[in-house]
Amino acid sequence: MDIFETNRNTQKKTAPLAARMRPASLEEWVGQSHIVGKNTLLYRAIKADRISSLVLYGPPGTGKTTLAQIIAGATSSVFTQLNATTAGKADIVRAVTDAKTAQELYGKRTILFIDEIHRFNKAQQDALLPHVEDGTIILIGATTENPYFEVNKALVSRSMIFELFPLALLDVETLLRRALADAEKGLGAMPIDATDDALAFLADRANGDARAALNALELAAITTEPQPDGRIVIDLECAAACIQKRTLFFDKNGDNHYDTISAFIKSMRGSDPDAALYYLARMLYAGEDPKFIARRVVIAASEDVGNADPHALMVATSAMQAVDYIGMPEARISLAQAVIYIACAPKSNASYVAIGEALKDVESVQIKSLPPHLRDPGFGGTQPWGAGNTMGHGEAYKYAHDFPGHYVRQQYLPDELVGREYYRPTDNGVEKKIGEALGKLRGK
Repeated sequence: MDIFETNRNTQKKTAPLAARMRPASLEEWVGQSHIVGKNTLLYRAIKADRISSLVLYGPPGTGKTTLAQIIAGATSSVFTQLNATTAGKADIVRAVTDAKTAQELYGKRTILFIDEIHRFNKAQQDALLPHVEDGTIILIGATTENPYFEVNKALVSRSMIFELFPLALLDVETLLRRALADAEKGLGAMPIDATDDALAFLADRANGDARAALNALELAAITTEPQPDGRIVIDLECAAACIQKRTLFFDKNGDNHYDTISAFIKSMRGSDPDAALYYLARMLYAGEDPKFIARRVVIAASEDVGNADPHALMVATSAMQAVDYIGMPEARISLAQAVIYIACAPKSNASYVAIGEALKDVESVQIKSLPPHLRDPGFGGTQPWGAGNTMGHGEAYKYAHDFPGHYVRQQYLPDELVGREYYRPTDNGVEKKIGEALGKLRGK
């Protein structure tokens, strides 16, 4: 054993528990049975050493890097690893050059594993494409972002996509108990007594992230004072102190951010205040900007409630002002009030549809002129005094307040759009009354 191997062994022993407990083979693997269970496509490919290019997609702590390392241990191919957060185009060129050399001299394929592949820019991803296509390298990419959005479409089309999900509670508990029992890589050499409640709590709070659970267990083990008999007792209170906050994967610029806000908006639209409040709490808990949330609530008030309950917009804008005036954490109450109001309010998207159709006509219909009787006659306008009257502007205009009921029928739309009805009120809430009144005005 040389000094370098001694150093490597020392580093392994001092590495975090989660790193030490990585499974070395599929037989040690826990969870994700939908992609690596026995007789699945990926399981058979790894066992047969016939891996093709693939992308592993899922939240942190679900086993993407571990799976890549298992493939590395099972393959006879050359295995090269890069991390997109630190690697550049020169590293890609070097890896490709080495792959060509391995192929030419030794007849060996090269598997190139790129962690956080979504961090590569378009040029860096493009540099991989021809070498994946001609078989010089077999690409394994790992990403926490949706590869269909964040990875070069050409690379995605040449790769198999495997999605990993947060681990089940029982799977995380299994990993914790394995770490407590393993004297070589885990904590088995320490006199630890961990209660079932403590392990269940750690597994629950980790939210499917095995890394977070194992690191919390290790923290509990090394910071807890031994009992008089020398035993280290990890009980519920100790576990709670080591993982006080539930682990949530919530990248403000990533796919999960948009998934959560989408679920939040759809829950308000679907009149489910409980679900809407949960997603509100989830975003606030994860550190989302409350101003961003408030803006989405205001949009929902108009887009999904509209005139079915005109007060919704006032409640939403008041909540947005409260976020500015009061700030967090108190503003969460105002946000919750607005979210509940909008979720429970009658719904109408008539305003949303109406402005969309009107904009479409603005874009696609050529209008020769606005109705002459609606045009500015020139008084107080940009034209010389009274100049508009020489062209008949405004001469035939009927002033609504001069007529019974403050209404008189006349043409308001341009000639090309006469008969268009953009606003079609629903029968929900206040809008039902609006629709009845508008129907009379329209002569229906």
